[in-house]
Amino acid sequence: MATVRILPDQVANQIAAGEVIERPAAVIKELVENALDAGATRIEVEFRHGGRSLMRIEDNGYGMSKDDALMALERHATSKIAEAADLDRLASYGFRGEALPSIASVSRFELQTREADRDVGTEILVNGGKLLHVRDCGRPVGTRIVVTHLFNSVPARRKFLKTDQTEAAHIIQCVRFYALASPQAAFTLIENGRVIFRSPECSTLAERVAEIFGRQTAESLLPIQAEEDGMRLSGLIGRPGVGRATRHEMVVFVNQRPVDSRTLNYALIESYHESLPKGRYPLAFVFFECEPAQVDVNVHPAKREVRFRSEPAVRAFVIRSVLGRLREYTVGTGPVVAVTPPTKPTNSPVVAPPVSTPVYRPTSGTTPSPPAPDTSRVLTPSPAAPVKPVADHQPAPVTSAKPNSPTPDWRFVGLAHGNFALFETAAGLVLLDRRAAHERIWFERLQEQFRSGQVPSQRLLLPVPMELDPIASALLLDRLDFLSAHGFEVSEFGRNFFRVEALPAWMEPGDVEGFMRDLLGLLRDGRLQGKNVDLAREELARLAVAKAVRLPEIARETEIRALLGQLLATSHPLTNPAGRPTYIELNHAELARRFQKLT
Repeated sequence: MATVRILPDQVANQIAAGEVIERPAAVIKELVENALDAGATRIEVEFRHGGRSLMRIEDNGYGMSKDDALMALERHATSKIAEAADLDRLASYGFRGEALPSIASVSRFELQTREADRDVGTEILVNGGKLLHVRDCGRPVGTRIVVTHLFNSVPARRKFLKTDQTEAAHIIQCVRFYALASPQAAFTLIENGRVIFRSPECSTLAERVAEIFGRQTAESLLPIQAEEDGMRLSGLIGRPGVGRATRHEMVVFVNQRPVDSRTLNYALIESYHESLPKGRYPLAFVFFECEPAQVDVNVHPAKREVRFRSEPAVRAFVIRSVLGRLREYTVGTGPVVAVTPPTKPTNSPVVAPPVSTPVYRPTSGTTPSPPAPDTSRVLTPSPAAPVKPVADHQPAPVTSAKPNSPTPDWRFVGLAHGNFALFETAAGLVLLDRRAAHERIWFERLQEQFRSGQVPSQRLLLPVPMELDPIASALLLDRLDFLSAHGFEVSEFGRNFFRVEALPAWMEPGDVEGFMRDLLGLLRDGRLQGKNVDLAREELARLAVAKAVRLPEIARETEIRALLGQLLATSHPLTNPAGRPTYIELNHAELARRFQKLT
């Protein structure tokens, strides 16, 4: 039987690093938090190769003495708390004293620091948890930490890192979140020797949001301010109708700390129940404040999650506040404060994400059999983005959906609620969901185009501009080849700026921005992995049909019958791509049972 023993400090620190330091962005997070806790008003962050080879964080905070600097490299050494009761009075980002020793145990770690009342500073060098030297150095007041060769001492951890582009995106996102949370501090971010982000002190949250997330995002937000029973909610929330496919642009701060709070996230989503379609998520940059004793920030090793003492009260307060602000904006009874971000040159119009529509595009030469008029509509050029006429592409033939398939001998009765077609059959009644039928037909049509590699595409005379956040930009750059093979042509036009220069023939130019943002949401959720191309194509087709179908209010019997014939010719006519029924049948026995008749 193995004996119980105390782990060496180096091993204990590496285990702690496994919990706290998941990736380079986690190192940046911990060191930026330390800089802000030290009262820094100027923070500079530099990294190379996604943080693998170098990360440097320099601030003008209070600095440390030699003794304090050495003590800070010991486990659980902290100046933030002295007893358990202090956890209920936390007003700082860090407090456990694990970050520095954990980082130093899995990297080459150099610390330079100087207090204001000292003539010289202190330099400490640690490599893989081993102290190499401690000596005096010259430097200005503040602290400079350089981390190189991250995870070299634990290569098993290093191989789990993503590409440099992805890791860089996480670092950029992390720094921008803390810049958003701390408008009193100026931030500079440098990647591979190039300044990619410099934000001076900002007087308003709207200015900082416009700098960090772009003018298009800032102009779609509303200011919110509410206070009740020791709780306060402030920040910016999305206007009614403006949503995203994922929650990645719901940014929540609790007592100035960026966190992932399930309580606050669900409260925001529920508040938009009447303002956004199902499956869409609001934009939000909100700051929730309460007494430190009312929130536990120590429930996650990396302090990403928090727990409230009274979760129902917090949830109810947020819902009341957001609903009140949305209704105030909708009816126009209250003051609406305009978001006025700083002016910067741009030619990109603000386009609310509309719903894309599948388009049948006739071509010159041989004329293919068009789908039923109820299935699609002809694309007309948008004034904002004129379309170059397409005469050399046509949709690939769809073997699974034959337009001339025989229609069953069902008697068409009529259309209910604009979407449900009622048929009388020999066995009873059939209710056809027109939208679900369209989705199944277009899903298999697009799958066939994707498999054959013959996706009809249209070039735009005026490209559609898009401004994205750093993570979305990195994901998009990684998938440009995949998108190009499926009818899209997207080019980089500066840091986090892109232009869509061509798109599939079934999409209208005005719909492309909303579709691309939803596509990036799938990428963030890991549902569009490039390793399995077939699954990625299936998700792309599913997204296309979910956003593409629009039904005309009036449909003739011939159109309904053509739609039914195309549906029954597909390989899976019973359900749409999401698994919902395309039609249901009520036989005579079911009708008799419903009307309580004896059979």
